[in-house]
Amino acid sequence: MSEPQNKREQTDPSAGAKGAEGEAPIVVKKYANRRLYNTATSSYVTLDYLADMVKNGQEFVVYDAKTGENITRSVLTQIIVEEESKGRNLLPIQFLRQLIQFYGDSLQTFLPSYLEMSMDAFARNQEKLRAHMRDTFGAAPGYQMFEETARQNMAMFEQAMKMFSPMSGLYQQAMNRGAGGGAESEEIRELKSQLAALQRQLDKLEKKG
Repeated sequence: MSEPQNKREQTDPSAGAKGAEGEAPIVVKKYANRRLYNTATSSYVTLDYLADMVKNGQEFVVYDAKTGENITRSVLTQIIVEEESKGRNLLPIQFLRQLIQFYGDSLQTFLPSYLEMSMDAFARNQEKLRAHMRDTFGAAPGYQMFEETARQNMAMFEQAMKMFSPMSGLYQQAMNRGAGGGAESEEIRELKSQLAALQRQLDKLEKKG
């Protein structure tokens, strides 16, 4: 597949915007020279442009122009790395360490859904807070109060991660001891109890929003 020629760099993420709710995501192609090509606007774009699309709620999917492979996940990860390198540190070091520990772990398949559910609850909570601040303070919200609430939310999120991490060892022990079949082991019942407790904490977090 040849690379498009003589196309200008797209600088406005809102130009030719598609991918809104109910519409197909915008297709972006990545070429061997690492250039990104927005097929909706017939123009080259940057990672910053894609980051703005995410912030504007525009859906897109990225394909390798040569192989056709869906590489959206790696491109989104690259955007996060770029943002972190600019000093916009959003991910705590301890959180990153805990995340790395789950690669190859027996609970690895469960973690993505858990993180997605947690971030959805966090996002809903933040949106309600922003709305409350707009109603209370008008166009000049109290950012100090917002930052404090954000810190509290992140602390609760990290606490939930700490609760989740010890379950890995407990889960493995339960599976090893219960591998021979028979009645449900005490370890498995304990694991179910801890998972239920974690779910209750997540429910409380969402209700506080």
